[in-house]
Amino acid sequence: MIKDDLNATTLKAAMEILKEIAIEQIANGASVNFGLGYLSLGVNGVFIGDSARWDSSKHKLSVHVTPTSNLRQAINSCTAVVRGMATTGLAINSITDMGSGEVNSRLTPGGGINLTGSKIKIEGDAAGVGIKLINQDTQEETPIPRQSILVNDPSKITFIVPESLANGDYLLVLTTQFGNSGSLLKEPRSCNSEYILKVTV
Repeated sequence: MIKDDLNATTLKAAMEILKEIAIEQIANGASVNFGLGYLSLGVNGVFIGDSARWDSSKHKLSVHVTPTSNLRQAINSCTAVVRGMATTGLAINSITDMGSGEVNSRLTPGGGINLTGSKIKIEGDAAGVGIKLINQDTQEETPIPRQSILVNDPSKITFIVPESLANGDYLLVLTTQFGNSGSLLKEPRSCNSEYILKVTV
């Protein structure tokens, strides 16, 4: 009886070894066929003259991927079915600290913040509606007063960070009853920022 060692663990280990070898070969300038495509190292930038040297501000390395003929044939045989516009829910896309210009990383007490997203307009009087900052160490919540919200549009909000906000890491939570048709939603919806925002004074 022949023992079969091709179990999931063995296959996964073999795949990891192949990936490591492929990465090493590509980094050394080789072209690697890794199943669905050919991967090779490319150089972006212009070298002028025989004495030209590498300049990281002008030259970059990149990985080029060329699909195999089987993959190209499969893609060419695909058909697309258009089902209309996708529904987009409440979402925060970016949080820009206007004082420092940093995106998705910083809050400046007393400074302005630009939020961009989808359906983020603050509307409604239900409990919790508004913007709050939650300290990740103490879980203390700091609400943003309505009068501190300078721009309140469906895709953009500008507000002023409270000057008294203490140092720490914060999660931004936005809650609204804003609806597509102009009428308020019966139940508020909330969205958390994907990034932790740091306050250092």
